[in-house]
Amino acid sequence: MNVYILSSAEQVAKNCAMLISSQLISKPDSVFGLATGSSPVRCYEYLAQWYKEGLLDFSRATSFNLDEYIGLDAQHEQSYRYFMQEKLFKFINLKQSFLPNGVAENLEEECKRYDDLLASYGGADLQLLGIGRNAHIAFNEPSDVFSAGTRVVDLTQSTINANKRFFESADMVPKKAITMGIGTIMSAKKIVLIATGLDKAEAIKKTIDGDIDPKFPSSILKLHKDTTLLIDREAATLL
Repeated sequence: MNVYILSSAEQVAKNCAMLISSQLISKPDSVFGLATGSSPVRCYEYLAQWYKEGLLDFSRATSFNLDEYIGLDAQHEQSYRYFMQEKLFKFINLKQSFLPNGVAENLEEECKRYDDLLASYGGADLQLLGIGRNAHIAFNEPSDVFSAGTRVVDLTQSTINANKRFFESADMVPKKAITMGIGTIMSAKKIVLIATGLDKAEAIKKTIDGDIDPKFPSSILKLHKDTTLLIDREAATLL
C-alpha cells in the first residue's frame, strides 16, 4: 500500500486525476472503475478540463461504476447514472459506461450480469474509491465477513444520513442499493483511494494501521498488490 499525504484536498484531486490520466495515456483502452459522492468530483473536473484542452482521449476507454440506488432509474436526478453524466460523462468522449440497473426486474440476476460484464472486459485496470466514515468502500458496510461479488445491500442509517444532503429529506433516500462486492473491487489491477477532511481520519487510520477486519471494510486493501491512498493532512491526522 502506497500512502501519499498531500497538502490539501485540491492536491488530492489533482494527483488522483493525474493517476487516471497516466493510466489512460499508457493504455487508451483502459477499463476504469469509477465512484460517486463528493470525494471524486474535483478529480472529474480536472479530467474534463484536460480533455477539453486536448490532453486526453477517452474514446477507447470503458467505465464501470461501483454502485447504484435501487428504485431510481437513469433519468432520476439522484441516481448515480445521472450524477456521472452531470459530473463527468457529458464533458468527455467516453463511449462506453456501465452502471448497475437499479430498476431491473430481477436484481439478483442483475448483480451476476454486472460482474460477468466486468469480467468480460478483463476487469478494471484502475478502480477509484472513496471511503465512508465507518471505513466502508462502495456500499460495503461493516460486517462479519468480506463480501464477494456484486450484490444487493441494505443501506445503514449512517450512510442514509450521510447521503440525505442530496435529497429533499432523509425519507427520500433509497434504503437499498446494488454495489460491487469486496471481491469484485479487489479484482482490479490498480486501486486508488482518496480521502480528505478530519471526518475521514479514523477510517484512514483503520485502513492503514488497523487489523484486516470486515468490520472495517477498507482494511482489506492492505492485501491488494497495487493500492495507492491519496489523503490530505486532515485525513492523516491520526496516523
